[in-house]
Amino acid sequence: MTPWEAVAVFAAGIGAGAINAVVGSGSLITFPTMLAVGFPPIVANVSNNVGLVPGGVTGVLGYRAELKGQRERLLRLGVASVIGSLAGGVLLLRLPAEAFKVIVPVLIAVACLLVVFQPRINEWLAARRRPHPHGGPWLWLGVLGAGMYGGYFGAAQGIVLIGLLGSFLDEDLQRVNAAKNLLSLLVNATAAVLFAFIAPVDWAAVLMVALGSAVGGFLGARLGRRLPAPLLRGFIVVVGIVAIVKLVS
Repeated sequence: MTPWEAVAVFAAGIGAGAINAVVGSGSLITFPTMLAVGFPPIVANVSNNVGLVPGGVTGVLGYRAELKGQRERLLRLGVASVIGSLAGGVLLLRLPAEAFKVIVPVLIAVACLLVVFQPRINEWLAARRRPHPHGGPWLWLGVLGAGMYGGYFGAAQGIVLIGLLGSFLDEDLQRVNAAKNLLSLLVNATAAVLFAFIAPVDWAAVLMVALGSAVGGFLGARLGRRLPAPLLRGFIVVVGIVAIVKLVS
């Protein structure tokens, strides 16, 4: 990278870290930026994944108050995230990307609908389900699938997780967002360890994304915790729509 290209990747890392802390889809900033400065797609994808881990850490720390009382739940769901991430990372290195180009926009659209209708879905589910503090087996399987997607590519992983967690858990949106941040961090960190050993990682790009995402994650967490639920829900949907447009264009 030239110095200006390094600055561009660093700036993209700040934006990605901030967006990931609030909702997700930060990879839709860093990944295209890395492609634009000349990185091959697989190298850009895996380097971006590794570089976003520090931003995930600062985002989780910023939401630590909202994580209180969710320890047992997140231990259970964290197992699903780790297993799914390993499977998705292996798929990234074994399968062509074309298969996911059709699935990913549909998945993001479904997640956005879950976020929009989350209050009504919660009411409907509450009238028909047995109370389950951990969301039950369907949520576990959903988080497993989100982990596979996150290990494979990861853009809009946060939107998928918010849609799932918000629909199956009787929690306010800020606590759901805190749980999403931790599960996303587990997915990215697991894939990063895998990629560090068996994938073509560009460590200079990783450094720029890591520094930027750490700053962005801190700033994004401070902003996201102050947003009222309706505004946060609207922001999530807007980001989801932008993600779909970028992925299908």
